[in-house]
Amino acid sequence: MDLSPLISIIIVNYNGADVILDCLRSIYERCSSVTFEVIVIDNASSDGSLGQIHQEFPQVSLLTQDTNLGFGKANNIGVRYAQGEFLFFLNSDTLIPTDILLSLLTKLTQSSDVGIVGPRLLNTDGSFQLSVSKEISILGEFQTLQQVRRYRDQATRKSLSQLYSHDQFVDIVVGAAMFMRRSLFQQVGGFDETFFMYLEESDLCKRVRDLGYTILYTSDISLIHIGGYSVAKASETMAKEYRRSQRYYYKKHRPVWEQWLLAAYLSCKSWYTNYAR
Repeated sequence: MDLSPLISIIIVNYNGADVILDCLRSIYERCSSVTFEVIVIDNASSDGSLGQIHQEFPQVSLLTQDTNLGFGKANNIGVRYAQGEFLFFLNSDTLIPTDILLSLLTKLTQSSDVGIVGPRLLNTDGSFQLSVSKEISILGEFQTLQQVRRYRDQATRKSLSQLYSHDQFVDIVVGAAMFMRRSLFQQVGGFDETFFMYLEESDLCKRVRDLGYTILYTSDISLIHIGGYSVAKASETMAKEYRRSQRYYYKKHRPVWEQWLLAAYLSCKSWYTNYAR
């Protein structure tokens, strides 16, 4: 009899002692509809979270790294050890309110065209959290920025949440919760490890769509996402990392004229920040 888990839940941890234990508890306390394993890749945490995970959750496959490898590379390492036919990439600052694994599996396998499923993300108070974005491009980033502004404005957030109150195909789902077949992940070559943090999920979604698959956002399945936990600890460094990832993404996927336009915009913004005060 095959005892291999059907789903491999893969979590990257970096100094997440305040959140990852609650995340793991929510998984083990609420998920039982299908067989699963949990793989945690620790990116050289120094906050004691490594020992806490090992002590409270000896059943977790804990892969320790000597340095912070970044989000994409760490996930790729996790996939190499994964036994499941399906992969659930999950942030350490998420909570599973109900057993969602079978529902995710059903959404993904309802059509052979679906490549990635992204569930509806909620804030800790249960309110709607924006968890999709447009294609990364000059126009797409402008459209996404407009959505972010609508989300931040309480007067328009409700109408925005109604736009995402039903299942729909989107360009990108955020990397906090992504469900897909392991075979497809391997087919596209996994996460591009040139991205240390930011846009790696956008790049993965792009390459999946380029193969003819769709990205499904589902409002029927929800989980809580605290959001920005690791990033908040080094916001200035991560702001620079975002720009590096953005330039690389445009070089990889966008036409030359958009690369030039982005470079001009960033140069003007840097000049204004440094000299026009």
